[in-house]
Amino acid sequence: MQKTETPLTFRLWTVDEYYLMTEAGILNPEERVELIEGQVIRMAAKGIAHVIAGKQTQKLLENLLAEKVLVWMQDPIRLNNYSEPEPDIALVMPPLERYLDHHPTASEVYLIIEIADTTFRIDRDKKAKAYSRSGIADYWVLDIVERQLHVFREPSEAGYQNEIILSETESISLLVFPDVSVIVGQMLPPPIP
Repeated sequence: MQKTETPLTFRLWTVDEYYLMTEAGILNPEERVELIEGQVIRMAAKGIAHVIAGKQTQKLLENLLAEKVLVWMQDPIRLNNYSEPEPDIALVMPPLERYLDHHPTASEVYLIIEIADTTFRIDRDKKAKAYSRSGIADYWVLDIVERQLHVFREPSEAGYQNEIILSETESISLLVFPDVSVIVGQMLPPPIP
């Protein structure tokens, strides 16, 4: 008789179950976690450079886009039944009243930006795959250690088909607002002397 191995499978959590875990006290409401592809993931603590980059980018995008978007800062985005991440920055469709009964969904998101210092691999791999599978057309990872911007476009079920890496002196236009250009260095904190 030949031995056969049963493949290891994981029990994935749905967004509804994720909320039930908080209501039941399994997850502390103050705990910094997010649901990515059915897995509850602890969010990393934010360092000073991460906070500065987030605030600078928020202010920059609000100034450039005025009333065209809402700048969502570390707030939930419901990608599908198994993913509800809290990206560092998301540009979502206005008006605010649109979201009285739900978190923004993938079809209501123009751009997602993750700020990476200690989380680069997770942002570039695990989160990129989840965002791509959900059809997020424009996904950026601001690498504050290497002072670069990774721009992911052309989402597919297998992952993004296009990635470009820009230095801090280069600029990029938003897919949805091609007339709006951002210099990468404007989003980065000043270098520490």
